[in-house]
Amino acid sequence: MLEGNRVSRISVRGFAVASATAVTAVGSVVGVASGSTAQPSNDAEATASDSTLLADIPAGQQAQVQTASLTQQADAQAIAADASAKKDAEEAARKQAAEDAVAKQQAAEKAAEKAEKEAKERKAAQEAASRSATRDASSFSVQSSYTVAQIQAMARQMVPSGQFQCFSNIVDHESSWNYKAVNASSGAYGLFQALPGSKMSSVGSDWQTNPATQIKWGLNYMDSRYGSPCEAWSFWQQNNWY
Repeated sequence: MLEGNRVSRISVRGFAVASATAVTAVGSVVGVASGSTAQPSNDAEATASDSTLLADIPAGQQAQVQTASLTQQADAQAIAADASAKKDAEEAARKQAAEDAVAKQQAAEKAAEKAEKEAKERKAAQEAASRSATRDASSFSVQSSYTVAQIQAMARQMVPSGQFQCFSNIVDHESSWNYKAVNASSGAYGLFQALPGSKMSSVGSDWQTNPATQIKWGLNYMDSRYGSPCEAWSFWQQNNWY
């Protein structure tokens, strides 16, 4: 062998120790990345002594072996870094998804509250407008007697249009639109069978003879006790009284 290509056993042995140390380090990194708990051997000298065949490897090939060892180290480190980055990305995605879900829920709740508030405001405005368009009991001329059709015509002008049918249903069941109806057993009186009938005097002293006064009292009673004639009618249907 030529002198230029000859490698001394001391140089080879030193390289073998370095290579064995590098391979051992690579094994440690790969073990950590794969979750292995095995402990690497620290006896680099023993490994180097078993590698005396490297003495016959030319210097150029020794460099290739060393390069391969460093490449293995880099690959193992890259694998570990990729696994860590993937875990961090998954955790960040889960956190962002949870935050997005909470934000969407809060937005939906706010939208529902806003819609409910607007609906109540529209209903209140409609009812106020409807009431402002109705006539008061005092605006009707007093008569000695009234037909059912006349009484119903009064009610249509005094009760908000959206509430009239419910109002009419109650009067139908209570008195059949007879403003002088009297319950023989209880003494309940008038269109709404007020008990006692004298409570209708709170809106007019002519409560016994004027159906407009009775209509005004009945409407006030339904609004104050139930909120509206339709709410009063719903209660009546469940209980047969209001």
